[in-house]
Amino acid sequence: MNPNSTLPEKSAPEVDFPIERVEAEHVSRREFTKFLCLVSGGMAVGSGWVAAKDRLFPEHRIQGEALVCDTSAVPLGGTYPFSVPGSKTPFMLIHLNDGSWRAYEQKCTHLSCAVFYDPQTDKIQCPCHNGWFDARTGIVLQGPPPRPLPRLEVVIKGEEVYVTETKPA
Repeated sequence: MNPNSTLPEKSAPEVDFPIERVEAEHVSRREFTKFLCLVSGGMAVGSGWVAAKDRLFPEHRIQGEALVCDTSAVPLGGTYPFSVPGSKTPFMLIHLNDGSWRAYEQKCTHLSCAVFYDPQTDKIQCPCHNGWFDARTGIVLQGPPPRPLPRLEVVIKGEEVYVTETKPA
């Protein structure tokens, strides 16, 4: 302490940074408005990018029939993961317990989690949020998925399995 002063000496940080704590935590209306404009602008640019990407890069469509595998590669009650040439979308081929074949996109329609076929229940499960789909039709049986799984038509030619786009009803 300084003998001539009754006030204690200020330490170095208090001298270097004389701003009161209350003033440092205060956000003015102008600063808040700038922040809101920045966030709103970022969201507008992001939404514009999604819309432009959808227009400029349309989803790949299957032209004709695409070979998946031989019938011997998928046992009864088994699945076979595949993708179509030119597309990054994962699909799964299912050999159902009754001997029929189905092909679905392997992404849940809720949040794009991977889905799996359960041969004991003959259903397709999304383990992320306990969503269930019918393995024969792809319709939602339970959970948060908002729409059925996208489906491909399966064509068997001899010992080979092919898929094509589903024809509109």
